[in-house]
Amino acid sequence: MKTAVTHLFFLLLCGFCFSQKDALNLGDKYADDQVYVSVAYSQFYDQPASVSRSNFSYSLSTGFIKDLILNKQGNFSVGAGIGYGLDFFNHELKVEEVNNNTIFSSDTSIRTNLFKSQNLEFPLELRWRTSNANKYEFWRVYAGIKFLYNLSNNFQFDDTSNLRIKYSDISSYNKLQYGLTFSAGYDEFNINIFYGLTPIFNNGKIDLEDINTKILKFGLIFYFL
Repeated sequence: MKTAVTHLFFLLLCGFCFSQKDALNLGDKYADDQVYVSVAYSQFYDQPASVSRSNFSYSLSTGFIKDLILNKQGNFSVGAGIGYGLDFFNHELKVEEVNNNTIFSSDTSIRTNLFKSQNLEFPLELRWRTSNANKYEFWRVYAGIKFLYNLSNNFQFDDTSNLRIKYSDISSYNKLQYGLTFSAGYDEFNINIFYGLTPIFNNGKIDLEDINTKILKFGLIFYFL
């Protein structure tokens, strides 16, 4: 089912791309529909006291945003879209699933500890830019919110005997998340920030402390007409 959803997303994205030329009209009023691709350095924040920060981690995403014009000049708009994202974390929070219950701990003896997730993305942005209908290189500032629906999550670690242990789609994982987004730059080259507002786990505890781990991403996002 998850594979089918992922394939359907890419088919829709291709369809949007091929229809893009028809969506843009020269004149006073115009749309700035875009395909986006982003790459980001990612970190967990608001971690439990017994868990240090994650090691080098990254995120990739791509999708399509439809531009909804708010003024005649076309430089102020709302953008709504759909995308696909992949997160890869090298972290220090040990996650196990036993009898449909998620167990969290901090174990410095494990050699590697990885977490990967795949998400559908639904960005909603308020957009300002210095463009016009005949100017395709311009400054932009976009800010908004992005909703994430988790398609899959996988946790794995190597124990002291080099045995690799894996858990998929754990019960306490928060399937629906959201966070604030901000991007700014010139032409196709833009900085991008995602500040997660929802914990990635529901009702998680470690040493009687609530786990409010959230995701922070900062990197580059590229927009293509």
